[in-house]
Amino acid sequence: MAVLPFRLRLRTAAISGPSPSSSVVCPSRQHRDGGSFSCRAAAAAGGPIIVSGDPPTFVSAPGRRIVAVGDLHGDLHQTRAALVMAGVLSTESDCHVWTGGQTVLVQVGDILDRGEDEIAILSLLSSLNVQAKSQGGAVFQVNGNHETMNVEGDFRYVDPGSFDECIRFLEYLEEFDGEWDDAFLNWVNVSQKWKEEYRVSPNGDWLPLNFVKKNKGFAARASLFKQGGPLACELARHPVVLNVNDWMFCHGGLLPHHVEYGIERINKEVSNWMQCSSEDIDDTDLPFIATRGYDSVVWTRLYSQDSVERTRRSWDLSSIIAEQTLKSVGAKGMVVGHTPQTRGVNCKCDGKVWCVDVGMSYGVLHSRPEVLEIVNDRPRVIKGQRGSYDEMEVLDYL
Repeated sequence: MAVLPFRLRLRTAAISGPSPSSSVVCPSRQHRDGGSFSCRAAAAAGGPIIVSGDPPTFVSAPGRRIVAVGDLHGDLHQTRAALVMAGVLSTESDCHVWTGGQTVLVQVGDILDRGEDEIAILSLLSSLNVQAKSQGGAVFQVNGNHETMNVEGDFRYVDPGSFDECIRFLEYLEEFDGEWDDAFLNWVNVSQKWKEEYRVSPNGDWLPLNFVKKNKGFAARASLFKQGGPLACELARHPVVLNVNDWMFCHGGLLPHHVEYGIERINKEVSNWMQCSSEDIDDTDLPFIATRGYDSVVWTRLYSQDSVERTRRSWDLSSIIAEQTLKSVGAKGMVVGHTPQTRGVNCKCDGKVWCVDVGMSYGVLHSRPEVLEIVNDRPRVIKGQRGSYDEMEVLDYL
């Protein structure tokens, strides 16, 4: 099954839009990749959003509320719950409308693996970005280790249902005759219908000996996520490290040697690697400092590891390194994902690093969604309503 051609366009722009009270219209292709949008609402927030770098690296968003969301891992239901809780998504389950006004939403990576609605989540965030920009807001994604793993062809953590989604998505693309943007942005609106119809087919399961089905799913995913493939090029639009109003956002963590190497350089190299076909690039060109090793940007757990698993010395050292890193880039704080936090969103390293991966996906901990809100440089954790105590509190009591 052929993959439709895909062209990646530059997205360095000033972003603004109409007032929050304006009606939301269907996303259009011309607004996906930046451009300048005249906006009365931008003045109320302090000016337009200015994005520098390709992919985006530095973002100036004067007066904007920032919301950070952790690892989603293919769970569309929990993704929607988190975004509704953050006040940026309509509550209707079949209506994916941006309600965040001029809010800046940042998702810190690991949308892929462990769940069965990965492409639908990618589609949702892209659609919301189009709508957000029309209101003076924006949606940014940061690539994590599971994004780079899939571009490498490492499918060890792929949920069987996600192989199915890749098959369905390729079939869906054939209906759009090369109009990638229209198809991709609309997928979240039709994915559930396609899933329900697909399951009634005689081959809609994953029996152990169903090698034909498995090979079809593997081939579909490989064609979408391989270097230069359409979904790899979608991921290439997004950075590994993002600076928004002097707050650093990355999946694993930013370390001093990453800063010395160059944040914009890291983002550009990973983006180029994702876009290149396997014939045009050698394996040695994989940006090691960002994607490989325990101290790479997407893999390090220096800041996010639980304190009970570390010595006092290593805990103090991580705080010192965090302070040095933030000082070297002139940042006010850092937001990371990657390591599930069993007690919810929290800060570490003497308040310098916020950890927002709560393991909300059913493929991880299936915990209650939580998000981090930053207003006027003051962080606050947003949680859903719950009972008078939770499981962890019971264990503490016992």
